[in-house]
Amino acid sequence: MNVLKMNNQIYLSFHNKIFDKIIKNKRLEILKIIKEELKRVQAFDCLDIGTTPDIKNESSNFIIKNLKLNLNYKAFSNFKIEDNFFSSSTVGSITEDLNDETLNFLKSDIVLSSATIEHVGSNKNQNKMIKNVASLTNKIFFITTPNKNYPIDFHSKLPIVNMLPNNLFRKVLKFFNFSYLSKEENLNLLSLNDLKKFLSETNVHKDFDIKIRHIRLFLLKSNFIIIGIKKT
Repeated sequence: MNVLKMNNQIYLSFHNKIFDKIIKNKRLEILKIIKEELKRVQAFDCLDIGTTPDIKNESSNFIIKNLKLNLNYKAFSNFKIEDNFFSSSTVGSITEDLNDETLNFLKSDIVLSSATIEHVGSNKNQNKMIKNVASLTNKIFFITTPNKNYPIDFHSKLPIVNMLPNNLFRKVLKFFNFSYLSKEENLNLLSLNDLKKFLSETNVHKDFDIKIRHIRLFLLKSNFIIIGIKKT
């Protein structure tokens, strides 16, 4: 029994290392796309939305920390961020109404939110987040998120289950002891059609030229990058 348990732990460790390497490569591809878009933008500051407080983990806040641009970096998060990389850190929710003082303080030339929109809860909250991201943007914004219809859930690392209807997906997550992820307020994955629907509902096209780019993993679209360029 102990041997089986040890072999299982070795397998899981190997599996996680391979998976983490794949995820890092995908982040680098997303980063490359964002850098390409930013070549056409003269910017002074950059706001990161959904900043994580774990400063020891290399993967935390990976995109913004690897932009390698001479900018004033700001953080907006549900958590207090104690990281000298950021010139300022504001605690708050991107799904709530933002008062004028907060808007004026946080508004930035570049607004970036990496893998956050799938963690803000209901579709109503996700719509509100897109509206707030747009209202905080002077020049360009980026929202990245995994594809719900990709045949692997990047959070639980389970195959196929994320492609099921949401109520069944949540039951399966709970069955496999992913109770936290099974709750809508913690994980609400989005498809390409969902993103297009939200962008239409929020009417951000009025003030921004919108495009949705993607990256692929094993030939299939694994992640989306919503890019909004402020109209002049």
